[in-house]
Amino acid sequence: MLRLFLELNVLSALKKAIILQIYRPLLVMKAPINQFKFAPLHIVLWVLVWLFFVYFFSYASSDTDFVFWFSIGLLPVTIAVTYVFAYLLIPRYLIVKKYVVFVAYGLATVISSVYAILLINFIVFVLLSNYKVDDMSLVTRNIFFVIILVYLVAGLVSFVQLLRYNDMAETKNKALENKVLETKLQLKENELYYLRQQIHPHFLFNTLNTIYGFALKESKDTPELILKLSAMLDYMLYQIDRKHVLVSEEIKYITSYIGLEQVRFRDTLKVTFTKEITSEVEVPPMLFMAFVENAFKHGAAVAGFIDVSIFLKCDTNTLRFVVKNTVQSDSKHTKSHGLGISTTRKRLDVLYPDLYTLDVKTSQDWYEVTLVIILKP
Repeated sequence: MLRLFLELNVLSALKKAIILQIYRPLLVMKAPINQFKFAPLHIVLWVLVWLFFVYFFSYASSDTDFVFWFSIGLLPVTIAVTYVFAYLLIPRYLIVKKYVVFVAYGLATVISSVYAILLINFIVFVLLSNYKVDDMSLVTRNIFFVIILVYLVAGLVSFVQLLRYNDMAETKNKALENKVLETKLQLKENELYYLRQQIHPHFLFNTLNTIYGFALKESKDTPELILKLSAMLDYMLYQIDRKHVLVSEEIKYITSYIGLEQVRFRDTLKVTFTKEITSEVEVPPMLFMAFVENAFKHGAAVAGFIDVSIFLKCDTNTLRFVVKNTVQSDSKHTKSHGLGISTTRKRLDVLYPDLYTLDVKTSQDWYEVTLVIILKP
């Protein structure tokens, strides 16, 4: 249920992010409105375009009035074509890959603009040149040059806008990727939190059962057990919510737990705890406890003794933890017995994905768990 709850939260967040990414191009349609804040820049742009028209159409012509008015008449058509393509057709259809609609509306725009250019050319021909072609500017006599010039300006502005839209899309994609990564990270943090919390009741259940048994027998060791449990709970209270603790602190905790079990089993228990620590590294709190607990819980006496062997070796790159306990030859141990082992395996999957191995093997009279973690791959 916990994993399902967390995954639903992540899926919901991803769904919102994807919907925003899909429909965001439609919001670009507000760009023409937002362009009002760039009005001075646009005014400068079209003044420069008009000056370019005047310069271009003045080629081989001394009629400045004709060139002046023809450039003014052509400018609105150029502005309309540019804004239709750059701020309407490209963001609404081309960017979202509606190519058929884009081509259809694009052709309609081209036809309309050509008609407008022809109309302007005809009006200029009638009003300014008095039906005399020779009085027209040399360049304006060829309508194809005029059309090409208009679409050259529109194409340049549209190209700049495409670069801008592409930059915006990359920014949004990076933001979306970061959002997905943050969501996944939050999922892992939440999962680790709940997995850590599961350690509390699991440990308490096993330990309180032991104390309860001693209390029923009115054993004089009951107060000592409660005192040791109190010390261990103090560690759990202040360390379990931390992401990492020093390996030496974990060793002290394991040693305290072994002392608790020694009181419980008395002379029927043999325990060896070997440490080879060449570097004081940090580990997740209570990472090894599930293996240690199970060694005592599932251990069985052989030749009158329950034998438990614990080995911990740690350097800057690798951590190796081995727990062995005696079992009866006909005992049916499995690789995963108990909530503690399952929880620890899940924690390892989150904390050290592809960086750990957990091997379990059973030989005659022995059950062995070996955990190897690569600390610095």
